[in-house]
Amino acid sequence: MQAIQIEAFGNPAEVLKVVEIPDVGAPAEGEVVIALEASPINMSDLLMISGRYGYRPKLPSVMGTEGVGRVIAVGAGVKHLKQGDRTLVPYPVPAWAERIKTDANRLRPLPNGDVHQLAMLGINPPTAYLMLTDFVTLPSGSWVIQNSANSGVGRALIPIAKSLGLKTVNVVRRDDVVAELKAIGGDVVLVDGPDLAKRVAAETGKAPIALAVDGVGDTSTSNLLGCLTEKGVHVFYSTISGKPSVVPATHFIFRDISMRGFWLANWFNIAKADQITEMYDRLTPLVASGAIHAPVAGTYRFADLAEAVAVASKNRGKALFTVG
Repeated sequence: MQAIQIEAFGNPAEVLKVVEIPDVGAPAEGEVVIALEASPINMSDLLMISGRYGYRPKLPSVMGTEGVGRVIAVGAGVKHLKQGDRTLVPYPVPAWAERIKTDANRLRPLPNGDVHQLAMLGINPPTAYLMLTDFVTLPSGSWVIQNSANSGVGRALIPIAKSLGLKTVNVVRRDDVVAELKAIGGDVVLVDGPDLAKRVAAETGKAPIALAVDGVGDTSTSNLLGCLTEKGVHVFYSTISGKPSVVPATHFIFRDISMRGFWLANWFNIAKADQITEMYDRLTPLVASGAIHAPVAGTYRFADLAEAVAVASKNRGKALFTVG
């Protein structure tokens, strides 16, 4: 069967190869075999392939960290899935292969919906949800601020926050996305800048903001910190700017701000199966209904690998591999 694999870390355009690998075979007890339908190329995938991510798989390695497909074989003891069910490729099982054999314990059937959007359910929506719920207890009506609001995580955070009764301040770096993020439910959408705290206070009526979600770094970190209330929590999940964060110590000394980091892999390492299924049970209807929606730049067969990587690298909408 075909798969997309690396034998060395480096430029994704150079090291990713379409290869023939042995088929996965029949599922053992508690396992299923999934025929891949769609899988996105995330920026984290490109960083991992280049060797610049927090985890390096053993080489050679099939790549891809999320996707969706149809169950084509069911092992003994699996009662909650049947042949023909659509389900996730569980994180972080390598997804860029025609068929994937995996433990079925934390998988569930997915409802009808856009297969491309369901393929992106595995990583960004959970990241947004867990940052909203695991660091600060926020009463209904509370405000949350995020930068990188036009990213996959940022776009997921807006409807998830709304489902939790929270209001969002969404910080972006381009004027042309402001109207679009307001249209998908962003309560306040502002372009980043050194006077961000003053503009946020004006838009929210000086409401206290106890949680800031940072995916950018650089001076944007300092701008977000200035918007937090005393004892607020600032959570990093990415530094898409590629630059070190500017962090004035005065925010921590005089306002008792705390700073945390979040990586979904760490959460999965300690989460129990029922925690994982409960989380996806909450998020799946939001994706299936279209409330959570990520722009798609294009869909590509494995044979179109070079074009898919080029489009994904521009970070202006998702490139997805499709099979079948």
